Amino acid sequence: MYVAFAGGVGGAKLAHGLSRILSPEKLLIAVNTGDDFDHLGFRICPDLDTVMYTLAGIANPETGWGIRDETWTFMDGLERDGGETWFRLGDKDLETHKARRSLLRNGRSLSEATAELSAKHGISYRIVPASDDPVRTHVDTNDEGTLPFQDYFVQLRCTPEVVGFSFDGAEEAAPAPALAVAFDAPELATVILCPSNPYVSIGPMLAIPEIRKWLENRTRPCVAVTPIVGGKAIKGPAAKMMHELGLEPSAATVAEFYRGLVDGFVLDRTDAAIEDDIRQIVPHVLVTDTVMKTDDDRARLAGEVVRFAECLAP
Repeated sequence: MYVAFAGGVGGAKLAHGLSRILSPEKLLIAVNTGDDFDHLGFRICPDLDTVMYTLAGIANPETGWGIRDETWTFMDGLERDGGETWFRLGDKDLETHKARRSLLRNGRSLSEATAELSAKHGISYRIVPASDDPVRTHVDTNDEGTLPFQDYFVQLRCTPEVVGFSFDGAEEAAPAPALAVAFDAPELATVILCPSNPYVSIGPMLAIPEIRKWLENRTRPCVAVTPIVGGKAIKGPAAKMMHELGLEPSAATVAEFYRGLVDGFVLDRTDAAIEDDIRQIVPHVLVTDTVMKTDDDRARLAGEVVRFAECLAP
């Protein structure tokens, strides 16, 4: 069995690639919930939904998130009524939020609600939140103070200068039940950190003490795939965050973030010149094409990552 930690568009793409080459019983996808928030009476889970829509084949191909061929009747009406429209909820997407709200109100855990929603979309793979307990990312900024993640990311379009992050609730959170079981499963083969923003997609999951402790003490290989290629983030503000934190926007900075947690690192060919630098941080490096433009790219990269990890097994 393989456990993939994912968040954002890049994480969803590799998770989809893994689903192309692994059977459902061999893959568990643990997803960041630090982006989650309550809005207009709904529990919004952006990363869970992005992974779910991507595996279902209905994600918007232009944005990577949301649903393709979306309509906006609800938002248009909300705007006419003077309501909050800074966080856009399409009509199809809204059906997911309505269903999740109903499930949560009826006593389902977030894991149980996610399983039911995934099944409705025809997904046989296990997608679970990293934790059923609330973990909320806050972004510390120079000019706007401390902001809830979606205020920073969507409402302010990542413009404030970042100085740090905090993860409310992480210290008290426990891994989701399916994830906790996977930690001790004898059939666990390897762990994959997908190409997600290390600070706000993977970071909130690492802030949960049991998850980090397990990664530090695991006996199976763990590999990470870089989200930074040629000094730029494929998607999102990771490179901007690095620069504002006084760090070089590079794959080496990502590798340093994962020091002590991973055995292998997947580097893009564009950055092959820094392979030796990476090896000073992570002992094993795979250099390949990490940019996933097509579904076939996702499956190819997933296959390479799995084979790389298998070579690291004791």
